[in-house]
Amino acid sequence: MKKPAVVLVSGGMDSVVALHAARAEHMVAGGVSFDYGAKHNHQEIPCAAWQCARLGVPHRVIKLDFIGELFHSDLLKSGGAIPDGHYEEQTMKQTVVPFRNGIMLAVAGGYAESVGANALVIAAHAGDHAIYPDCRENFMRAMGDALRLGTYAEIELLRPFIQLTKAQIAARGDVLGVDFAHTWSCYKGGEMHCGTCGTCVERREAFIEAGVKDPTLYASHAPLPPKP
Repeated sequence: MKKPAVVLVSGGMDSVVALHAARAEHMVAGGVSFDYGAKHNHQEIPCAAWQCARLGVPHRVIKLDFIGELFHSDLLKSGGAIPDGHYEEQTMKQTVVPFRNGIMLAVAGGYAESVGANALVIAAHAGDHAIYPDCRENFMRAMGDALRLGTYAEIELLRPFIQLTKAQIAARGDVLGVDFAHTWSCYKGGEMHCGTCGTCVERREAFIEAGVKDPTLYASHAPLPPKP
């Protein structure tokens, strides 16, 4: 039986593929994006809105201004410069927003129950595990238990990509017909993808490894750095 589900859709590659996959496998009650003061929110969120509109999925943007005001992370407008290099470099820890997924999942769980859904879909994947503690499966299991036990709807946390690489997600999106030109990865949030920050490097690698055409305009096509 198809579950009525809400998808956390930032507008990045992974969440957009998760949205399309959920649309094929579940009854999607809505896509939720969070505006939390990240340097790239203004680029990501319109991509999320575009993808939801294409699929006929209601889209909501939830503001979490307190994160940008109170939390420390270079991903935020209030933080320092976004580092260049590989996504798995230790320097990328500077971009971790403390407990971001925990906060977003808690808010999305309340929203999901309010719109009659009993599942949440998040696109955390294997490549996130290196630097994001709130993307790892042990955290996701614990958060899944909290969502199930803390809601009358017994919200189920679905993480279909938790064991997949970004290249595998790109390949899945290609099969699903995802228009990757309307996705955003670059943490710097400029007019185009910089091509050199950790998320741009990961994006470029994923398309190459998946054998999928990359429609992204990059400011730099410098050689990809080696994995640490």
